[in-house]
Amino acid sequence: MSTNAGLASRSTNASSKREATSRRVTVGGISVEVIRKRIKHLHLGVYPPEGRVRVAAPMRLDDDAVRAAVISRLAWIRRKRAEFAAQPRQSRREFVSGESHYFEGRRYRMDVVESTGPTGVRLRNNAWMEMRVRPTAGRDAREAILYRWYRARLRDRVPKILSEWEPRIGVRVADWRIRRMKTRWGTCNVAARRIWLNAELAKKPLRCLEYIVVHEMVHLVEPSHNERFREIMDRAMPGWPLRADELNSTHLPDDGWEKSLNGD
Repeated sequence: MSTNAGLASRSTNASSKREATSRRVTVGGISVEVIRKRIKHLHLGVYPPEGRVRVAAPMRLDDDAVRAAVISRLAWIRRKRAEFAAQPRQSRREFVSGESHYFEGRRYRMDVVESTGPTGVRLRNNAWMEMRVRPTAGRDAREAILYRWYRARLRDRVPKILSEWEPRIGVRVADWRIRRMKTRWGTCNVAARRIWLNAELAKKPLRCLEYIVVHEMVHLVEPSHNERFREIMDRAMPGWPLRADELNSTHLPDDGWEKSLNGD
């Protein structure tokens, strides 16, 4: 049984072909998503931010066997859910001077400078994140400026990670893109060999970004979170669960994640 509580992502094509049924059951007062697949072993996971519980079960196991497997892990499930509940979360950002914002794992104080010149973001003295905005720019416009900057920084970092890891894993990524996602740190499309990365990763330490890129690359070889996937990850990136734990213990965005995160 797998008890990996790290990130879960899935291929939008290959895994859907393996899934036969999906439904929810309640065990010990906890809602559990049960997905039946053509797999050999049962996999149980608890996922951030709210401690969603998911079981991938072989087709041959009946409901009683699945329920018994969940019951046997209830103490662990409740412990992980408590850890996620205690995880720090940022309040809604207003993008004003004095706020804290993150880049590559470091906290910066924002300094908003109104200007009629070019808009943009720059870092000062490893302490300040200066944002130049139009005098009329509201909150949403300021947020858009910051996330354009985040995306640009990711575009600078990701190609180097891909070139380093493609020969190690033995896979080629045909395309990769960035977008803001409420449900995943990353995802991939096996048929198109395309990877999607969450723009929020620009806020996280580089080792966490590298972990997610490698995680999705391995899914191009093995779409499921099964034993083969874990074996490939272990060979390619020993100690990867520590990176997953670090990522999942960092500050989450505002409460939109907690309300919206589902699926994997």
